[in-house]
Parts: sequence; structure tokens; C-alpha cells
Amino acid sequence: MISVGIFNGYFPYNMEESIKRIKAQGFTSIQLDLSFKGMDLSFDSLNREKCHLIRDAFRDANLPIVAVSGYKNIVHPNLVKREENLNNLKTLLKFARDLGTPYVISETGTFNEESDWVYHEKNGTDEAYETLCEIVTDLTKFAYDNGSVFLVENYVNNIVGTVNQLLRLFSDINHHSLGLLMDPTNYFSDININDVDGELNRIFNALGDRIRIAHAKDCKRAENLAEKHADIDATAEFVLSLSKKSTDAALAEKGKEVPTAQRHHRDAQIAEDNRQDRRQDTAERRGQVGEGQRKQRGNHQPSNQANAACQNLRCR
Repeated sequence: MISVGIFNGYFPYNMEESIKRIKAQGFTSIQLDLSFKGMDLSFDSLNREKCHLIRDAFRDANLPIVAVSGYKNIVHPNLVKREENLNNLKTLLKFARDLGTPYVISETGTFNEESDWVYHEKNGTDEAYETLCEIVTDLTKFAYDNGSVFLVENYVNNIVGTVNQLLRLFSDINHHSLGLLMDPTNYFSDININDVDGELNRIFNALGDRIRIAHAKDCKRAENLAEKHADIDATAEFVLSLSKKSTDAALAEKGKEVPTAQRHHRDAQIAEDNRQDRRQDTAERRGQVGEGQRKQRGNHQPSNQANAACQNLRCR
């Protein structure tokens, strides 16, 4: 049976409250975002004791950590920023086992300086691929030395986005400390969006043996090409039904059972808090809310740090 998880970053509370809410919605695992209120989780503050505290809290709640979010633009055109991103990613790879999982995930990056999710013309060049290959080789070696596994998550606007590009990367860096985070919707562009079933079969036939964790969400042809994040309320039941239509079905055909993660989720209470905030913002602009009322407003905000949710699909 598939264990369905979620990014804890969609629950912007302290660790205890986050665990309580994740359990209440029926999830059975998490992809860890190092973001809890009241806890210093800056990269230079991480140590074994702090990692074990987090690991044990989720284990005791029967919510195993199946992977760690390490989303950084690993080819950032600003070399100072690139080095910072890579050092932070290596910190996560170093402490992954202490957090209860070998897996740390990042995407393959873009030379767009303004956004990690927007295409740049240099992304499609041999120079960009060679730069990425050197970086991923170094991260893979570092992961191996620390008993962890680096998972790449491809995306059509990044340097590696297609099945063929992934096959090339895994051929050039053929090592068991490098694996794949499978997010089927990240493969779709205007070229293949009209053949979803056919492309899914191709994805899983070609890459099934590389998959370690999977994300579950749906996709359709874009009407607005601007960067955006979905605003939905989802539950474990929704994620299971979604994954059974695509990811789950494809993996089941191959006898795989991979942790699956739900992406672009918002806790229902957070969504309601933000709706209330927007209503009060409007009232304030109209002069209808006094100073005393403003001080009583809630401050829940959805976390941008975790733009994904993890459901445990065992396909790695």
C-alpha cells in the first residue's frame, strides 16, 4: 500500500502543532522542509542533536521522514550565490541520515538569475549541461562519502527536463548515490501535453529503476505562463485518488512501491486564516478596522519554502 506524505512546510507552525495537523489530515509520512516556528534551523546551526530531535518527533508520531527538501539553484549564474547554495545542499546531505532518511532532493537549476523556475536560453546549451554534470558529480561523491543519496528532480524549464536528458545524466553519472525524484508533471510541455498517457508510459519505462520518491499532482495546458503556485486545499484522500490515476498506476505496473508526496497543498485552516486576513486588509483600507482589531489578527502564512508534498511511493 502506498504511504501518502506531505511537505511539512505547508503547515507553518511549531513542530508539535505541524505534526498534529499532518496526522489529522491522514498523511502517513513527510518530505522534510527545515522550517518550524520557534526553531533555529539555519544551515550553520544544524547538528546531530537537533536533527535527531526532529527525526524522533516524527518517528514517535508514526510519520517517517522519507526525504529532505534541498531545493537550490545549483547552477546559479551568480557564482557567490551558487557556492552558498551548494554548501547548504551539502549540509543537508551530511545530516540526512541523522534526520532519518538517505534522500535529499534538488532540481537541476537554471541560468535565470531572477527565478529558479523560469527558463533561460543558456539552459539548452552543451556548456550548461557540462557545468551541471560537474556539479552533480561532486554532489553525488559528497553524498556517497556521507551515506546519503542525492535525488535530482527534473523540470522542463531547468537544464534537465526531458526523459532523454535524464537518461544522459544517469549514463554520465552512473552511481547508486544518485537517484531520481519522480514528478511526472515536470516532463510536460507544449510538445507532449496532448499525449499524457503515452508520455507517462515512456517516463516510467525509461526511468523506473532510478525512482526513489514520487510527487503526485495533476497538470493541464497553461493559460498563464507567469510563475505561479497552486492554491488548493487537499487531503490524503485527494492525493491518493490523484496518484492512482497516474503515478500509482504506472509504478504498480512495474511492481514498484514508492513513497509519494503531494505537491501544492494548503492546510484548510491556513487557507481560511488567509481569507480572513484578506478580508480584514480590505476593511483596513476602507478605514473599517481600528488599531485594536489589527493587533488581534492572525499571522498564519503559507510557507513558500516547500512547494511540494511528498507521498510515499516506493519506486526509488
